[in-house]
Amino acid sequence: MRIVEVKAIVVEVPAKARRLEIIQVPDRFRLRYTHRNLGSDQPETETYLRVRTDDGIEGICTGAPSPAVMEVLRAQVIGADPMRREELYQRLHHGTRWVYQTPGWFGNFDNCLWDIAGKVAGLPVCQLLGQVRDRIPAYLTGGDGDGSASTYMALLDDARQRWGIEAFKFHNYQGATKNIALFGELRRALGDDYVLMNDPVCSYSLEEAIRVGHVMEDLGFLWLEEPFYEQELHQYQKLCSALTQMPVMATEMLMYDMKLCAEWLIAGATDLIRVNARNGTTSLVKLAHFAELHGSNVEMNAIGGLGGHVHVQLQCAIPNTYAYEYFAHFPGRAKEMGILNAPDAKDGHLEPSLLPGWGAEIDWEYVKRRTVAEY
Repeated sequence: MRIVEVKAIVVEVPAKARRLEIIQVPDRFRLRYTHRNLGSDQPETETYLRVRTDDGIEGICTGAPSPAVMEVLRAQVIGADPMRREELYQRLHHGTRWVYQTPGWFGNFDNCLWDIAGKVAGLPVCQLLGQVRDRIPAYLTGGDGDGSASTYMALLDDARQRWGIEAFKFHNYQGATKNIALFGELRRALGDDYVLMNDPVCSYSLEEAIRVGHVMEDLGFLWLEEPFYEQELHQYQKLCSALTQMPVMATEMLMYDMKLCAEWLIAGATDLIRVNARNGTTSLVKLAHFAELHGSNVEMNAIGGLGGHVHVQLQCAIPNTYAYEYFAHFPGRAKEMGILNAPDAKDGHLEPSLLPGWGAEIDWEYVKRRTVAEY
């Protein structure tokens, strides 16, 4: 079997593109920034990557490099055997410097190879890897709205009723003092068993992260994620040393580089590793095994490729991961892309498709009607 084509398909979806404005975080003595969405009339697009073999088997994933990078990729992989994933991984990974790309540049191509392997074997990827669970717990991630406890309680009540989800990660950018008050109020209202996490997305200083982190420890939070810019390794070492009863998770903006993430764990600058399979399943699984041997977890960022299929498959095969990051709007967004069977939460969990490969069913006629470019 040989690779004969690598193609990107750009699809216009009904959703509108975001237009973001950088704004200052309130209640601070030093400058920190976040963003807000101003809305846009511009159409949003999504991209499929398709790897076709001479046997007619196709590997599919969402997300594709730019046209220029696609040409670099084709020069390395056309004519290669797609079943020799590790050989291709080693060549592309160690050759990254010599084709002047960034680490993880071929990630979704690697994902397509896993789709091909599953289709050849007649197995879902979770079973190819060695399935460890039938379903993965979900937590809801939400924006801050008006930032009030009543707004959050309405959101969490809705999530419990609609999907059975009883875990939530804050994205609240109102500063440390207001966050501390909010977290205490919601913990009292929700009870001790409700799972809570906090992701202030670089809106704290180190001192604020330590102060909020100690409160979170007392309130039984599961983790503190990306409180300040992750390039500040020594600051994260101080934070991890200060918080001994709750893990810190960094590396979201570094997760394109498997080795960099590993170095952060070795250096004590993170307790958990943030990952996303868009940087490649092969490297993600290597990092998961590394983390497991160090008593750590990998936690997957956002819904993952193919409307959630990729991350759900992987999280049902990786033992050292807590939960799937769920966004309320994404099952509908997957349908807008033409994905007919996107995983959805039920009883607080998501189950992997048992179809071969990533298990995505795609309406290709719908995709064809909405295609605006191919390269």
